[in-house]
Amino acid sequence: MLVEGSTVAWIGPDEAALSWTREGDEVVELEGRLITPAFVDAHTHLTETGLRSTGLDLRDVRSGPELLGLLRSRHRRGELLAGFGWDESRWDTAVPTREELDRAAPGTPVVLSRIDGHSALVSSELADRAGLRGLAGWDENGWVRTQAHHAALDARWAALSPAAAQDARRAALRAAAQAGIGTVHEMSGRWLAPAGDLAALQQLARDEPLPQVLGYLAERVTTPEQACELVTQHDVAGLGGDLTVDGAIGSRTAALRADYSDASGRGSLHLDATQVADHLHACTRAGVQAAFHAIGDAALDVVVEALERVAKDLGVPAVASAGHRVEHAVMADGAIVEAFARFGTAVSVQPGFDATWGGPGGLYASRLGDRVRGTHPFAAMAAAGVPLAFGSDTPVTPFDPWGAVRAAAFPPFEEHAISVRAAFLAHTRGGHRLAGQGHPGVLRPGAPATYAVWEAGDLIVQAPDRRLSGWSTDARSGTPGLPDLSADAPAPLCARTVVNGNVVHDAFA
Repeated sequence: MLVEGSTVAWIGPDEAALSWTREGDEVVELEGRLITPAFVDAHTHLTETGLRSTGLDLRDVRSGPELLGLLRSRHRRGELLAGFGWDESRWDTAVPTREELDRAAPGTPVVLSRIDGHSALVSSELADRAGLRGLAGWDENGWVRTQAHHAALDARWAALSPAAAQDARRAALRAAAQAGIGTVHEMSGRWLAPAGDLAALQQLARDEPLPQVLGYLAERVTTPEQACELVTQHDVAGLGGDLTVDGAIGSRTAALRADYSDASGRGSLHLDATQVADHLHACTRAGVQAAFHAIGDAALDVVVEALERVAKDLGVPAVASAGHRVEHAVMADGAIVEAFARFGTAVSVQPGFDATWGGPGGLYASRLGDRVRGTHPFAAMAAAGVPLAFGSDTPVTPFDPWGAVRAAAFPPFEEHAISVRAAFLAHTRGGHRLAGQGHPGVLRPGAPATYAVWEAGDLIVQAPDRRLSGWSTDARSGTPGLPDLSADAPAPLCARTVVNGNVVHDAFA
């Protein structure tokens, strides 16, 4: 492959390459390495991801007492202590109460976000500073949700210094580059990141050799003029992303049609069908992509009802041409999938969720009971023609694009599986298509030189049913091979990532 500036100029056989080589060109001998389009992570929270390296990383905590022990060792009276990633579904002990946090970290404002990012544990000092008592979602035990949770996050961001925020942004983008990711869709919003965070991320990506940042802003509008103004002002690909219709299954805030199996209640709706329809209507008329966070089946029903209302007024072609998208869609049943296909609505899914919490015996099974069988219907969406892209929702799950491809091709329930190639395309070309940027997401002459080089073993054509998998080392087969992603195969390692001709990660150096 010959790259000139930011563009792929030629691709061909080894024996013809020398005729294209000129004095002064950099020549990289791949020596059997694999070169692919760089991955697109279609759902990220970068600054929060970067803060894991400086804050309190709780992903490996396996009990309440262990969490309290970390607080005792890390707290400083009066200084905010932020942590992320605890997951009580892996514990055999109770979740610590606010009083226990206060004893472990006296006089310290503490906010500890759950792994799904939709609830948190807070200390009394933090609750007092942020005025949480009396807000919706406040619990005297200190496990806050909805409005109280958002206020707690606001307090956390207010305590973050500009220098620490910039270090976190850079660390997250470098981690994305090291994972072979060339483009990220950053889901920004008022309580999702510090003020000015999205603009700072995009400027950083322009100033330094880092992955490209496409922004989504979780601001709801009611007129086309508002939509156009916000898109221009904030330089975003769409309005929404984490414009939340509901919460998360782990925090029991995802909105369900029936009660949770392990607790009373059906979660929380943050927006109703009228509010969603108003936003969709304004964005459709403005030609702006709208995006919504919707996980539970009741929340997805709200989105579908809103799509139907707007289509009745503006017509199905107008809605479909806007390319609206839904984030997660974990509990999309057949009727919802059919509606998404009919209205041209794309879905950004997170296969890492299924790998981490799905299947028999997982968190989803404990929360949903038999309904777990219908979660993450990758195959149904692909078969219906719903445009798919893959993301991590980092820091909820880490940057791991090949792991996401594996998770979609070999999910806990085989009926939801898609082929490795279909999953790979969703995580590369699909991400570009969902953002509507006109990027082809493939390597060919004239395309942007955005690619990754991998240390990988033998390449195969792999389907979820192993009987349909076979070796494909002959180009005449017509189906290019990809790395073996079966459970016992080593993951490919990224040797180089290039974005528009600029090297953003290099293990060759």
